[in-house]
Amino acid sequence: MPTTSEAATPESASASETITETTVTVRCTGHVRTELGKYEFEYTFEGDTLREFLDELFAEYPELQEMLIAESEEESTHSGWAPTPEELPGTWTKNPVGEQTIAYARILVNGHFNENEKGFDTEIEDGDRVALVYPFMFCC
Repeated sequence: MPTTSEAATPESASASETITETTVTVRCTGHVRTELGKYEFEYTFEGDTLREFLDELFAEYPELQEMLIAESEEESTHSGWAPTPEELPGTWTKNPVGEQTIAYARILVNGHFNENEKGFDTEIEDGDRVALVYPFMFCC
């Protein structure tokens, strides 16, 4: 469960405002692990969503944003993948541009792809695991 603490600044609008701090275990594979030089670490951030986690993590490690987040639709797909139908079946939706990972990279929360949950609005609690996956790819 996330911990909360009172905002301690006199500029705050209300003494009842709280800041949620969440601590997660971050696990890294492939290129992310190589870039950071570690495969697992604890990370505490203000908030309780994947979006807030990524905002703080990318502020501290800006190179990760370039490695993981697609800036365009083309970066998020590969020519060998089946095309996305114009009308998506059921409740399946695609993350909006800017909230998609590059081809082959993935972000998981507790073993679930973020795009199969609530995208970057996926809620995170203390003790959750966030995996940053960008595998090594080799071609013949």
